[in-house]
Amino acid sequence: MILHAASALLPDGWARDVRIRVEGGRIAEVTAGVPGNGTGQGHGLILPAPVNLHSHTFQRAMAGLTERRTAGQDSFWTWRALMYRFLERLSPEDVQAIAAQAMVEMAEAGFSAVCEFHYLHHPVGGGTHADPAEMSARIAEAARETGLGLTHLPVIYEQGGVDGRALAGGQLRFGSSPEVFAAVLEGAGRALSGLPDAVLGVAPHSLRAVSRNTLARVPGMTTGPIHIHIAEQVAEVEEVRAAWGARPVEWACANLALDARWCMIHATQMTPAETAALARTGAVAGLCPITEANLGDGIFDGPGWLAAGGAFGVGTDSNVRISLAEELRLLEYSQRLGHRARAVMADDRSTGRLLWDQAARGGAQAAGRGRGVIAVGEWADLLALDTDDLRLEGLTGDRLLDALIFAGRDGLVSELWSAGRHIVRGGHHIAREAVAHRFRATMRRLRDAL
Repeated sequence: MILHAASALLPDGWARDVRIRVEGGRIAEVTAGVPGNGTGQGHGLILPAPVNLHSHTFQRAMAGLTERRTAGQDSFWTWRALMYRFLERLSPEDVQAIAAQAMVEMAEAGFSAVCEFHYLHHPVGGGTHADPAEMSARIAEAARETGLGLTHLPVIYEQGGVDGRALAGGQLRFGSSPEVFAAVLEGAGRALSGLPDAVLGVAPHSLRAVSRNTLARVPGMTTGPIHIHIAEQVAEVEEVRAAWGARPVEWACANLALDARWCMIHATQMTPAETAALARTGAVAGLCPITEANLGDGIFDGPGWLAAGGAFGVGTDSNVRISLAEELRLLEYSQRLGHRARAVMADDRSTGRLLWDQAARGGAQAAGRGRGVIAVGEWADLLALDTDDLRLEGLTGDRLLDALIFAGRDGLVSELWSAGRHIVRGGHHIAREAVAHRFRATMRRLRDAL
């Protein structure tokens, strides 16, 4: 496959008249200064397509259903109780239908792949499926039918809190003994074997849900990425500090072998010293601004993280709204509100350019999916924009990215390739109708769950 772009964002910056040749899902050639001659697919602008580095796809079915206040002050913890009620209804077939719909929407939003933080392993009430990895296989099948790249992260969930209390209620679908989790992980690997660009990682859910003994063994469980929820809520920080004598990020930096394999999800509750220490480990910060705002988590320290040389990417987490541009916009706007300033995340690049570069590179690192750039040897994770849209009219380079993120609308991604698979064409995912039909039927049965 040969693509041609009037403009493309390459590792060293913007280039004109770029020819991109793709073979076996990877970029085999990138040549600038080659005028289009009618061969290949011509596009006004091609960008590296970022990875969605944090998702719980099943929560897409809950979008918009948890916005009423419960007794007292609503919070993450009351939202979680509602989530547990909802997942008591979900069958393996439901999970696949919901995951496929979420993946279609991710691709149309501009994400080339997803890191699925997958903890819904077991049947309602606990126990295991005949195949312990049945639910992982359903996620893999959703990726196969939609063509979206997948980094699958089976979640270790052992206890109900830092004090080691037993799991209860909805948590029973998450929890696994070491032996059962080993079977889940092995089965997940088999399920991914038919996907040419899939990556298997592992995800200790959080410091409160995994024992210290298990945390020490996590790096040897796979060769892939390691993701963990960290310091999302004030109550979580206090619980860890009371039990272990240190704040979550402080404890993780001192006790875990953190490196570039790790992705630290949220990290909204950090001191400046913790921010600098965590950035120095090489771990990626996995930011989910829409969900973090929806759940009232707090604001990530963007300037402090960048000053310490930290890498970040963005994810859709609860999938209450799936929008790459809005995740990036809200990330910057939260910094502006917190600092009472503008262009907080910019450097010598514009704000939009820095956000896009970071999302592409940090997301790829978190997914174990290369460098997130348009370069020979990288996966062909690419997107083309509708540069004829009035919101982008006459704009080029960094100014165009600024307009896309801060003034754009949904639907500006006209084409998307995931490892060379052309899965969004003319703004629509190629399996949109079939996937939506199944999702509608699933939702008709589930809407009364909350």
